[in-house]
Amino acid sequence: MTINSVSGIPMDIFTPAKRSWLMSRIRGVNTTPEKLVRSFLHANGLRFRLHIRSLPGKPDIVLRRHAPIVFVHGCFWHHHQGCTSAVYPRTRWRFWRAKIDGNVKRDRKTNRRLRALGWRVITVWECEVSQARILAKRLKSLLRRRKRNTAPTA
Repeated sequence: MTINSVSGIPMDIFTPAKRSWLMSRIRGVNTTPEKLVRSFLHANGLRFRLHIRSLPGKPDIVLRRHAPIVFVHGCFWHHHQGCTSAVYPRTRWRFWRAKIDGNVKRDRKTNRRLRALGWRVITVWECEVSQARILAKRLKSLLRRRKRNTAPTA
């Protein structure tokens, strides 16, 4: 456990080894929020492909027929503005600030590249998935805005 030298408050309740083990358990693909979004889309008649490597950013969900790409982002890892989960840890703050800010910068670059290829990019945040009404509203909006033309090729 690390103690903050200024306040004397413990900054982490776990040992470095335990924290490392916990962080190694965090998944990058097929997360629970991602599975919930996929279930909702599938239940509403949409078919999609997952994690297409040939597209920039290897999007979580690609709806080829309607031209949207859906990213399901964790609020902490992708720094969802205004969300209570979008905080920088107090320990190793330089490392975490660089890591999280790098993720945000990469997300912007990926979105620009995908839009330049003709795709619509939609981001669903982890906090929206945990609130069923918000998720349903966002995804139903997607369903109403289906494009009539075909999507760009991947």
